[in-house]
Amino acid sequence: MNYLLTFISAFLMISCATSNKTNYSKIEYDAGACFGFCPIFKMTINPDRTAIIDAERFTFYDGNSKADFSKPKEGTFKTTLDQESFDKLVGMLDSLNLKSLKNYYGNKNITDLPTSYLRITFIDNSTKHVEDYGKNGTEDLHRLYTFIEGLTKTQTWTKVK
Repeated sequence: MNYLLTFISAFLMISCATSNKTNYSKIEYDAGACFGFCPIFKMTINPDRTAIIDAERFTFYDGNSKADFSKPKEGTFKTTLDQESFDKLVGMLDSLNLKSLKNYYGNKNITDLPTSYLRITFIDNSTKHVEDYGKNGTEDLHRLYTFIEGLTKTQTWTKVK
């Protein structure tokens, strides 16, 4: 019986230790401004599921008047992503074949669109940067941006400053 309990305990510890194994040492996403009420923030997600967000405006609340543009910066917040959301994010990144993506997407002849910046640092210290004016580089990228921006609403963020 003791052997069985030892085996189960070891299995659970190994499972927990490898559950956050990822190919990414840092995931950074910036949501840029537009001429309207687009969320403006910078988010950094680490392999231990911790995340920091530097929220300018319209990140945690929706704007609805010009007066909202003169409100102070929302602040800096932190969280630990729930395991399900983190796993989904990693799965989405894995399916993108990141290194084959273009470095730039968009049409600068159109104004008033937000720009997203996706910066991935891999565990081998190589990086991939994608700038996407209009946030429509590919369908999968658009889904990724929507998911990351949704984390501002689905996770519990604590203000740190």
